Parts: sequence; structure tokens; C-alpha cells
Amino acid sequence: MENNRNNNKFWKGVLVGALVMAFAGLIIVGFSAGIFLIGRTVIDSQVQTEQLENDVSGEGAGLELERIASKMELIQQIVGKYFLFDEDMKDVEDGIYTGLMYGLNDPYSVYYNEDAYDSLKEDTAGVYCGIGAMVSQQRSTGIITVSKVFEGAPAFDAGMLPGDILYKVDDVAVTSMDLDLVISEHIRGEEGTFVPITVLRGENNDEVELKVERRQVVVPTVEYQMLEDNVGYIYIMQFDTVTSEQFKEAVDDLESQGMEKLMVDLRDNPGGVLDSVVEMLAYILPEDEHDGLLLYTSDKDGKGDRYFSKDGKLQCTSDFDEVNSSYPKADNHELDMPMAILVNGNSASASEVFTGTMMDYDRAVVVGTQTFGKGIVQNLIPLGDGTAVKLTTSHYYTPSGFDLHKVGLKPDVEIDLDDELKKKAVVPLEEDNQVLKALEVLKEK
Repeated sequence: MENNRNNNKFWKGVLVGALVMAFAGLIIVGFSAGIFLIGRTVIDSQVQTEQLENDVSGEGAGLELERIASKMELIQQIVGKYFLFDEDMKDVEDGIYTGLMYGLNDPYSVYYNEDAYDSLKEDTAGVYCGIGAMVSQQRSTGIITVSKVFEGAPAFDAGMLPGDILYKVDDVAVTSMDLDLVISEHIRGEEGTFVPITVLRGENNDEVELKVERRQVVVPTVEYQMLEDNVGYIYIMQFDTVTSEQFKEAVDDLESQGMEKLMVDLRDNPGGVLDSVVEMLAYILPEDEHDGLLLYTSDKDGKGDRYFSKDGKLQCTSDFDEVNSSYPKADNHELDMPMAILVNGNSASASEVFTGTMMDYDRAVVVGTQTFGKGIVQNLIPLGDGTAVKLTTSHYYTPSGFDLHKVGLKPDVEIDLDDELKKKAVVPLEEDNQVLKALEVLKEK
């Protein structure tokens, strides 16, 4: 009976979450959700941040800052006089900035306080101290679901499974809580400490209590092996700053083993760093098609960047100032062999860039289910004090000009993962019906 009461509370929370986040879109995935422009395009100096402050200080800046400041002062006086509990002024200040970004009604534009920004930088670096699980949040309900558990990681050892719903973390109900905060403030922590996690599992939402140790986790963004008939298999979990080099090493090693065909697995890949995707595409695609164009972006003024693989170099031309760049590709490499790409409904953003461009070049057969459909780019902008904002700045387009935002990519061969396999923490490739279908397709090539 107690279990039923708790579940009723949970689903009541879900309904509240649906109301709170009705305009926030569909899904945000833990780690490097979406697609980031970092490095060359990020606003990363105090001088540039100060210039932004000057640019928005004049007429037409949007918010009436003096009026808002006056109202905030009034509210603070009321709080100071009547509020029953002690205030944490740092939390109050963070809440102001968080609310400003939330008011944009864009789930991908967010404010990061110092802790959250540090966690984000750890994510894109591929190393962090946590439990070793990948989670996603349904924006319409606030439900947080485990999408992947890394073999040998603390979550795996504790018995966590893909499909588990996070109900409580560290004895705090997390439904409808911002996913970044759940990760940074509750899941992650000091190495060697334990975090109690309650999940709902199965059709009856049975409560399962887990005690998970926090440990240093090196995220394996790329895994690979040789399958039957000299088919190379490369799984890409997400696109971090290290992923392009890991991908190149995987391709080179598989080629040295006699690879004749390639399968790239992007299922449940939420996206990541744009630079990595472009570098990977440049490494395997030819230069004599689509004029070497790999991808282009466009902001609200029609300005953007264009990425090319041309003249033995990876090039970027830009409409912004003098930020054109060019650097040599590794050995002017090209991969001329039959290829298949595995995708599903959680393949989003950067993984859709990779898939869409490969489809435009007619270089791969896509197998699986419809992709998520996120065709917008976020710029990560440090604010100079250890905090940052992530802001949606542009659309991206495949070489043919296709805008996949809110549409997604339809596979050439549609096949869902068997229901029984979805219940397993780890699915052996020899049992994976989507992998077997891709192998079948490649055998015909």
C-alpha cells in the first residue's frame, strides 16, 4: 500500500512538471545535450564579454533594467522582513539568472552556475566523478530515465538498468527538477562516497532502492570491434572534444585489420561538440561531391559558418568578422567502402549532423528508427566569473539544405529494437536485432 501511495505522489509530480515545462520542448539529455560550438566560435574572453555588455546597454536592449532592479529591491525588502527561513543569497542570485534564461521558453538555453559549468566542462572532456550512467529527461513530464549504463561502472555494479525512472536521488524527489541540477548537485560528488537512488522499474513502476558509489569515470565515447565478414563496428556514445581522435584511431585500427565495410552506431547519442563531428566527416568523406561542403549554419540574420573538406584541409568560412580557419586533414584520408549507420529516437543533434551529411553524400544506409529532430545549435558563452550561459544561436543544415529540426531523419531501413532487449542493461551485439539487420544490409553491398 505504501508503494502505491508513493507512486501516486510521483505521478502527481509528473502532472505538475507537465504544467511547469509545457513550453520547454520535448527532451534534454544528460552530458553534452545537443550540439555545442566551442573552441573557435565560443565567446571565451573577458574583453568579448565586456563588449557584449556595451552592446546591450543602449536603447532597444529589451528588458527595462532600471524598473526590474527597482522591483527586485522591493521584493528583497519584503523577503527580508517577512520570510520565515534563512536566505542563501547565492542561491537567490543563481535563481535570478536561471529565471532569465527560462523566460526565453527554450529548453536548450540555460544558465550554469560555477558548479554546473564545471560539470559541463567535465562532460565534454570525457572524464568525471559520478556513477557511470546516461540519463535523459522528458520535458513534457519532467521524468528522468536511464538510457544507458556503462559496463563496469558504479551504476552497473549497483544493478541500475536502462529504462529505470529516477524517482529519488539522495532522498530528494527529482521529478520535474532541472536535469543539470540533478546531476551536478545530487548524483555527482566526492569520490568514494555513496548516493542512495530510488528508481521505478517495469510496467508496475516497482520501487527499487540502490546504493551507488561515486567513482572516477572515464567515458568511453568510442568503442569498436571487428564483426563477421570483415565488417568494422564503431559505437559513438556522444561527441566530446576527444571523440574525433578516438574515431580516427578506431577507423585506422579496423582498416589495418582488413575492414571492408563499416557500421557506425549512433543510437542514444544525444549530440555534443560540433567540431568533433565535422572532423570525423572530413576524415571519411570525399572532397569532389557537394563541393566538399559538410555542414552550414544560419542565425536569425542569415549569417553563419560553412564547413568544407577541400584541398586536403578541413576549412571553415564564416560571416562573422575574420574567424575563417583552415588546417590539414590527417593524410587526406577518405573511406570508400559500404557503410551503415544505426539510429533511434534518442539520436539527436550532432549525431543527426553526421547521419544527415552521410545520407546527402549517399555514403551510408541508415538503419533503425526515426531520429529525434534537433537542428539547432547552442553557443556556450563564459561570463568571466566562472559561470556561463548556453544559448541557442542558429539552425544547422546538411549539404543539401535540409533542415531536420522537429522533423528528424527517417531511416532507409526501419526496425525497432526488440522489446525483450530493451530490458537488458547490456545487449550483446550477436543478439541485437538492429545490428543483425544492418549486417544483413551490408552483406548485400
